[in-house]
Amino acid sequence: MRLKFTKMHGLGNDFVMIDGITQRVKLTSDKVRQIADRHTGIGCDQLLLVEAPRDPDVDFRYRIYNADGSEVENCGNGARCFARFVRERRLTSKEQILVETAAGVLQLNVQGADQVSVDMGAPVLEPAKIPFQADIQAETYPLEVDGETYTVGAVSMGNPHAVLLVEDVDSAPVERLGAAIECHPRFPARVNVGFLQIIDRGHARLRVFERGVGETRACGTGACAAMVSARIRGLVDEELEITLPGGTLTIHWPGPGEPVTMTGPATAVYHGQIVV
Repeated sequence: MRLKFTKMHGLGNDFVMIDGITQRVKLTSDKVRQIADRHTGIGCDQLLLVEAPRDPDVDFRYRIYNADGSEVENCGNGARCFARFVRERRLTSKEQILVETAAGVLQLNVQGADQVSVDMGAPVLEPAKIPFQADIQAETYPLEVDGETYTVGAVSMGNPHAVLLVEDVDSAPVERLGAAIECHPRFPARVNVGFLQIIDRGHARLRVFERGVGETRACGTGACAAMVSARIRGLVDEELEITLPGGTLTIHWPGPGEPVTMTGPATAVYHGQIVV
């Protein structure tokens, strides 16, 4: 199978974009891993597939595969790249684009040359729906990992996130603790793990260990989850600039029941073809 693709990134969180509308695409977990391999394939954090929608009221179907071949529910940085990709491929000329994902419908708003704003929907905080094992909903939860107890926030932005506050993200044990929490039995679908440093009520720093990937340069849903967790703890205002290793996202969230809006860049790197 010969596939045309575009390599893109959102703040260094990199993607292989594949148009499944104008070419036939049949992906398996093995093929996704082959494409995502940074030594023998193209290399990426996630592969994003554009398909025709099943719902006639939306514009596209948006499917997301991690580098390990697993299909996941949502990807915020990928959503921004998705919006730019479908416009550059002339699959649409709309500036407001509706896409269906495994987690529901997203609204993508193209703003200027490379900025895209995404309505990520309202966060889910009910433990069973995240999913997270807890008796009652709370702002934070104690989580025992390797004999130590950590305080985490638990949020779903269409995919599950655990958020830990740290004094300094540079020295946070992202690889060790992120890997341990990702597979913690209280998160039955595994979890993305965010390490959040609050600078002031309008600024924060964040590193994210992504489920099925490891630490990435940026994570859009992780930034949204970090904002929600920090805001329900009363630590930040309704607009927060979050700086990740790859750059800065602006996250807006008025409060419970309201949608989270994420704004940031989407960058095309190159186009190519691969045989898989």
